[in-house]
Amino acid sequence: MSTSSIPSTATVQFIQKERLRAEAAIEPDAPSTGPVTKETQIIAIYGKGGIGKSFTLANLSYMMAQQGKKVLLIGCDPKSDTTSLLFGGKACPTIIETSSRKKAAGEAVAIGDVCFKRDGVYAMELGGPEVGRGCGGRGIIHGFETLEKLGFHEWGFDYVLLDFLGDVVCGGFGLPIARDMCQKVIVVGSNDLQSLYVANNVCSAVEYFRKLGGNVGVAGMVINKDDGTGEAAAFAERAGIPVLAAIPAHEDIRRKSASYEIIGRPGTQWAPLFETLATNVGEAPPVRPKPLTQDQLLGLFSSDVTGRNVVLEPATIFDMVGRTDTTKPTLEVVYDDAA
Repeated sequence: MSTSSIPSTATVQFIQKERLRAEAAIEPDAPSTGPVTKETQIIAIYGKGGIGKSFTLANLSYMMAQQGKKVLLIGCDPKSDTTSLLFGGKACPTIIETSSRKKAAGEAVAIGDVCFKRDGVYAMELGGPEVGRGCGGRGIIHGFETLEKLGFHEWGFDYVLLDFLGDVVCGGFGLPIARDMCQKVIVVGSNDLQSLYVANNVCSAVEYFRKLGGNVGVAGMVINKDDGTGEAAAFAERAGIPVLAAIPAHEDIRRKSASYEIIGRPGTQWAPLFETLATNVGEAPPVRPKPLTQDQLLGLFSSDVTGRNVVLEPATIFDMVGRTDTTKPTLEVVYDDAA
């Protein structure tokens, strides 16, 4: 090719400008003036590890789907166990591991690589690093960045349920609250101090970000393994949030859950419980909670349970080193302020 056939820099710049002018001259689509036909409720569910979030969400999402709702369940726990019950004990590939594998192969992640469905429920796991090999919170952030690349904000679901571990307080796990990524939060707790401590911390986080201008509120509490002692219900009343459902500590529920069986099926023994929960979750408005102080939280329990009668006894230097040293006057020179 002769040099005379190569366009000059000025010619290239002129062509680029003309293309930009042509693109700018295209009229955008007219804004929609019709009624809103669909609004996705994004709900973050928090609770202490092992309290039953995954059990609650698997059955809740299943019941919602049977009621005709389009539901997406996203596991945001590094254990990647949110979808196990939904899929009968089978683990689905996580976004983090799939993204790493695809990146190494020079391929892009597709929806079908990370999102799976059963009986109308769509589900995926963000995943997390192996123990000691990375930050779980950072894994959550990376997972949501991948979801955004896949068009998360354009998906047409009635409900998106996010399962978050409430014990962890680092930034990644507080993402939905801190960045208004959900409209409301639901806490799962039981009649034990540790689960209510976590629930109270979540309420504190919601209130903290509300004071900074956030819009997320708490829609209520689900009491799991309810033995009837009433501490969780008392906490909800004191915190100003409703109880959306109380799932009893029943042997049939424990046994079926342990064998990865969905109990929230229409027409079964436990169907009314999850039908009510599904309705309450959808209708409950987000409210500003009133977090309890440590003493108020302890006050929900009897002293023989929490040990509030324990007296703090100060340690001595003898306790620390096995001897009592003579206190010597300091040699520090203290100067008076200059007049």
